[in-house]
Amino acid sequence: MPQQPTGYARVFAVREFRAVFAAHALSLLGVLVSEIALTVLVYGLTGSPLLAALTFALGMLPYLVGGTLLSGIADRHPPRRVLVLCDLLCAGCAALMALPATPVAALLALRCAIALVSPVFNGTRMATLTDILGDGDLFVLGRSLLRIVSQSSVLVGFGLGGVLLTLVPPRGALVITVVTFAVSALLLRYGTGRRPARGGEGEKKALVRDSLDGARRVLGDRRVRALLLLFWVPPMFLVAPEVLAAPYADQLGIGTWAVGLLMCALPVGTIAGELYAGSALSAAARARVVLPLAALTLVPLAVYAAVPGLPLALAALALAGAGSAYTLGLDRWFVDAVPDDLRGRAMTLLTAGLMTVQGIGMSLAGLAAEFWAVSTVVAWAGALGTVCCLLLVAEARRTAAGRTAPRERTTELRDGADQHMTGG
Repeated sequence: MPQQPTGYARVFAVREFRAVFAAHALSLLGVLVSEIALTVLVYGLTGSPLLAALTFALGMLPYLVGGTLLSGIADRHPPRRVLVLCDLLCAGCAALMALPATPVAALLALRCAIALVSPVFNGTRMATLTDILGDGDLFVLGRSLLRIVSQSSVLVGFGLGGVLLTLVPPRGALVITVVTFAVSALLLRYGTGRRPARGGEGEKKALVRDSLDGARRVLGDRRVRALLLLFWVPPMFLVAPEVLAAPYADQLGIGTWAVGLLMCALPVGTIAGELYAGSALSAAARARVVLPLAALTLVPLAVYAAVPGLPLALAALALAGAGSAYTLGLDRWFVDAVPDDLRGRAMTLLTAGLMTVQGIGMSLAGLAAEFWAVSTVVAWAGALGTVCCLLLVAEARRTAAGRTAPRERTTELRDGADQHMTGG
């Protein structure tokens, strides 16, 4: 009798997930190539470091707008159609970027357009995973694999993009981006099944109003709100040592060669933590460690108060990254807490909020480092973040103790959208 697959192998045994996984990897490749190529292209055309930096910023700033005002798309239309059209729209934008006649202002606007639809695409894909894999342990492992790919892209993507630009000009690299988005669309179109819209097609409510109503319903549920904040708050503080890697290397006087190591330590720890939790821990064990890990994941940053040398700093960052494994169990709680007809909007809001708070965290860390030593800023980020996490852990415990059954919560949210659930 053939042995049944275990761990992550169970997820890859699902044909539709393989298509989603491949499409995700291609989309990430396209985004990374476009970010590098556009930065080089804009700087080459203008000679302006500000505009070159703005090219990167425009990949993050529109997330809040798209995630808040367009999230209704995820539940109003069949998910496969939404995913394919988002990919095709991004391919079209990249194709216009690659045209020699496209001016700088248009390049930035097109970059912004891609970022605007990204939270809708990501939220729809996350919601679709629950259809493909169910809302149990397979979904948790599938989400983990997509996060691992995202973290791995941080380690290798920019290096590969830099090599690519030594072989082809920036506009030529953008043609590769067009191809990656187009192939991703084909994989999703022919590799996944057609499913009806969660909220029903043909709704009369305007898109923006529907999106805002969905956001209000999601944030109005005390339990869901606590879980969202557990997703958002630790990364908001965890970006501080990453964004300040170069200034910290300068503070230590160890040169720019160490910057890459400082920036890689967190994603390496995150990947290791995800792989261990996904392959070695049971679903029950992952649920048990959610709150302890969420409470402690920022504690290793306290070592920065002693201005640690490179080896100790790298160890602290890797350990903090490994603590992010709490998100595996949190994924399951979040899916269980959100009604099915609201799932696409909730996932889109989760994605948009995560990108937004990280941008806020980066900005605040950079501002603080103008007045205090980098080591002090990172240590305080760890301390303040830990206090916030402890408060959120307490709130998550309270809402878990008083939560209603999923079916009852679905009815309650549908019939009383204006009321906040007390959660116990």
